[in-house]
Amino acid sequence: MSRTTLSQFKKKALTKASVKKEYEALSPAYELRKKLIALRQQAGLTQEQIATILHTQKSNISRLENANSVNSPKLSTIEEYAHAVGYDIEINFVPSQKNS
Repeated sequence: MSRTTLSQFKKKALTKASVKKEYEALSPAYELRKKLIALRQQAGLTQEQIATILHTQKSNISRLENANSVNSPKLSTIEEYAHAVGYDIEINFVPSQKNS
């Protein structure tokens, strides 16, 4: 018997409306955190280094980057983080899929 891959599991799970709805609700926060990590790594910075730049603790950076965190960062925190790695932020709105 072959093992189910993560992508196969995800595809099957997303066929359930309740799972898909929750996944879509969490997706922006997950993507944001993934992007923060990528930008920090591209800048060649560790969590400790960015914590020093932002005058905070490494644990706060870890929490900010954690996709499973229940805390939502303030926009000002995201902006400071972006500046620390050499970026500005841009906010974009797209039509909701719910209205389609």
